[in-house]
Amino acid sequence: MTTTSTDLLTSRKNLHEIKFVETELPALKPGQALFKIDTFAFTANNVTYGAFGDAMMYWNFFPAPEGFGRVPVWGFADVVESNAKGVEVGERFWGYWPISTHLIVEPARVTPHGFSDGAAHRQKMAQVYNSYIRAAADPNYNKERESERALLRPLFSTSFLIDDFLAEADFFGAREVILSSASSKTSLGLAFLLHNNRRGQIAVVGLTSKANVPFVEKTRYYDRVVAYDAIAQSPRDRVAVFVDMAGNGEVRANVHRHWDERLKYSCAVGATHWDNMTSSEGLPGPKPQMFFAPDRVKKRLQEWGAEGLENRLATATNRFISSVDGWMKIVKGKGKADVERVYRDMVAGKVKAEEGHMLSL
Repeated sequence: MTTTSTDLLTSRKNLHEIKFVETELPALKPGQALFKIDTFAFTANNVTYGAFGDAMMYWNFFPAPEGFGRVPVWGFADVVESNAKGVEVGERFWGYWPISTHLIVEPARVTPHGFSDGAAHRQKMAQVYNSYIRAAADPNYNKERESERALLRPLFSTSFLIDDFLAEADFFGAREVILSSASSKTSLGLAFLLHNNRRGQIAVVGLTSKANVPFVEKTRYYDRVVAYDAIAQSPRDRVAVFVDMAGNGEVRANVHRHWDERLKYSCAVGATHWDNMTSSEGLPGPKPQMFFAPDRVKKRLQEWGAEGLENRLATATNRFISSVDGWMKIVKGKGKADVERVYRDMVAGKVKAEEGHMLSL
C-alpha cells in the first residue's frame, strides 16, 4: 500500500525557489480515493498559475506548508485505492493535479462521465478545476494523443473562450487582433481560431521575441508577425483589439502607445513574462481588462448546457490538435531531475517554443 507522496513545493514569493519533499499519506477515509499521477503537461500556463497563485487562489487547490505552494498541472492519473462509490481501482482520469506522485480526492457528484472533488478546501474555487473525467467514458479520448490533449486542451480551452468572447462583442468594432507571446500555445490556439473561423475578416498579428519570429511564422496562423522591438514600426491602419498573454509591462505600454486611439479593447489573459509585470495606470487607450476563463465557462454552461459547451469545445480542440504536428515537438521527462530542469527552464523562459513537455515524477 502506498504510504508517501513525492511533492514539488514552490515558494509563493519566489517561483525560482523550489524543493522536493516526501509527504506521509494518511489512510483513506470513507468516500476518498487515492490517485497515482501518471503524466502531466508543463507549460508557460503553469507558470501563470504560480504568478497569480495568491491573487486568483491557485495555491488553494492543493495545500502546502506555510510559505510554499503546489503549482497545478493538467494530466492523467490512475486510481490505486478507493473508498469512493463509483470510482474503481485501475480507472484512468483526466484532470487537475499538483506536481506530485499521488493525490487523495473526495469524489462527489459521481456520474458515468466522471466526478467533482468535494474536498472542502476546493469549494470556493471555480468548479471547472475540480472536475475529473474518466478516460474510458470520454468519446474524444485517444490514448495515442494523450500528450497533445494534456498540453493543449487546457490552453486551447482558454483560446476558445477568448475567441467566443471577442466574437460575441463583434471584436469591439476592431478588425485586427494583436496577440502578445505569440509563440505560447494559448496564443497559437487563439490565432488558429481567428485565422480559420474569420479568414479575411479579422487580421491576426503576433508579437514575439526576435528569436521566435521564424517559428511563429512557420505555424501559418498569423497574418503578420512582429518582433517586440519592432512594435513602433508595425502598420496601424486598422482599429485593433489587444490580447495580452505575456503580461509584460513594457510590451503592453508599447502596444497602447503605438495603437493609441485605434486600440478599442485591451484584454489581459496571462503572464508568460511573469517577472516583468507592471502597473497599467496612465496608459493611453482602453484600460486593460482581466479575462477569467471560468466566468466565461459559467455563462456558456447556462446558455449552451454542459453537453453543448463540451461538443463545441471538443470539435474545435480536435481541429487544432490535427494542425500541430507540423510545429510541435513532444518532449517527455521522468523523475525529479527532469521535472526540476523543465520547471526551472520554463520559469526562466528558456524552453523552445516548439517544445511540448510531458512529465512524470
